[in-house]
Amino acid sequence: MLLGELLEELPDDLARQVFTHASWSESRSGSYTRLAFLGDSVLGLAVTAYLYPRLEADRFGAGRLTKIRAQAVSGVSCRAVAERLGIPERLRAAAPAGVRESATALVGTERVLASVIEAVIGACYLHAGYERTAEAVVEAFAPEIEEALENPVDFKSALQELLARRGAEVSYEVTGEDGPPHERTYTVLARVDGRELGSGSGRSKKHAEQEAARAAVDKLASE
Repeated sequence: MLLGELLEELPDDLARQVFTHASWSESRSGSYTRLAFLGDSVLGLAVTAYLYPRLEADRFGAGRLTKIRAQAVSGVSCRAVAERLGIPERLRAAAPAGVRESATALVGTERVLASVIEAVIGACYLHAGYERTAEAVVEAFAPEIEEALENPVDFKSALQELLARRGAEVSYEVTGEDGPPHERTYTVLARVDGRELGSGSGRSKKHAEQEAARAAVDKLASE
């Protein structure tokens, strides 16, 4: 995987920052959060630049392109890429000796793995430039891009359709905002008739709502 090759090329200081959780660093600047902010933008641009010339303008308007891209680079997609790249093992190995137990719980969360893969992309951009990084990103996310093209999913619409059969409606509530303004993460709760059905987080409220809707759809399906 090209992204794995770029990761191996990173200078020690960048590689160390990529695999440093904020709770393991004395200063926030020593963790992966700033790199993740940068990588999130590079990831979005790389996938957009790949999709744009390949999809007919008459069939794929801006709204549809936005949904396809959002699915391709979602937290679920980022986690899948992180796991293929061996990120959980590397993150666990990088944890300070005193926090190995809590590190095991951290590396199992979608939010952390998504942030680290974005940090990897941000670090690769700083080290290798946009062209090489974009090529590596498109290759790494190829299965997720293909899935988004073949099976586009709008979880909010899917949830609404499920609930319509039951005569119920969903409401979304922002329950948390973390991080400074330039790298904000939102947490949203999906409620149906006062019942909490799913929670999700993302770098925008819309993304967080989609993740909450996805969790709600999964819960309803399991019932």
